[in-house]
Order: sequence, then structure tokens, then C-alpha cells
Amino acid sequence: MEIHLIRHTAVENPENRCYGWAEIPLRKDYLEDLKNLDMDCDFDLVISSPAQRCCLLADYFGFDYTTDERLREMNFGSWEMKKWTDIPEEEINPWYQDFIHVKPTDGENLLEMQNRVRSFWSQLITEQNINKALVIAHAGVIRLILQSVLDFPLENMFSIRIDYGKKVIIQKNDEYFSIKKMNV
Repeated sequence: MEIHLIRHTAVENPENRCYGWAEIPLRKDYLEDLKNLDMDCDFDLVISSPAQRCCLLADYFGFDYTTDERLREMNFGSWEMKKWTDIPEEEINPWYQDFIHVKPTDGENLLEMQNRVRSFWSQLITEQNINKALVIAHAGVIRLILQSVLDFPLENMFSIRIDYGKKVIIQKNDEYFSIKKMNV
């Protein structure tokens, strides 16, 4: 099975707001971004995060797709759409020190997000009769899938750059995985 993971195109966020589950618009020239994507269209299965910034990509290419809540970006709870600089230090500093276990008020921590993404990934890789799949998601989701495949320490996941509108292609043969391409 060949699995293409693509991050949505760039968002409009000039004030550097914290967003994960919040709906944030794609940048004003998003149609140009979509036109410039290197996209195959011969997928047996297409699954998208329900976030509008992901579904717009699927709609643009006319994919027959489903959405899956487990593909959402991290839930930042009460921090959603606040400027990063406006989040009180007493709230954000513990998270900066331990983003794996600490969570924003009404949000989730990285372990909780990892559990839902792994649940999705485990289900996807056991699908039968799927030769080529496309997953439209977010940088955090794609990093967690790579962390699951490559089994590196969770605290290192932000060392991997996942560009807007770029794909990671993973090949699964029997029980082995290979990363065929990154940020293409």
C-alpha cells in the first residue's frame, strides 16, 4: 500500500494566532496554491480532516472522500485563536516545558492526540484492497504518523519539517514501512 499524506495549503495568520481545531482561513491566494500542488488523482481511498482548510483541498480536486475526526490538529482548547503572545505565561510556560503531558485548558496534550492519530493509522494500514490512499491533514498529524512509523522519541517530532501543501509518501509492504518521499 502506498500512502500519501498531504498537509493543507498555507493559512492566513498574520497575527500569529494559536490554532488547531479552530477554523482558520487559507491565505487569500489559496487557489493559486492549490493549482500548484503536485497531486495524483488515482487514489483508492481519500480521507480528510474535517477542518475546512483540508476539505477545500479535497473539494478542489474533486475527490470522493470521507472525513475522520481523528485527523484533526491538536486541540488547543481555550488558547484557540488567541495570539501566542497573549496566552498567559503561567499557562503556556508549563506547556513549553512539557508539551507531551501538559494540556491547555479544555484542550488536549500530545499523548492524547497521539492516541487518536495512532488509532486512525492502525485502522488505515489494515485496510484490505487499498493500493493507494491519500490522507489530507495537518503538520501535527503527519508528524505523529511518522513518529509511529519510525518510532523516534515523541519529544523529537517537531524536528521534522512538514511544509504546507506538500506530501509525505509512505510505502507499506507486509509489515515494513519505507518513507519514499518527504515534502514533495
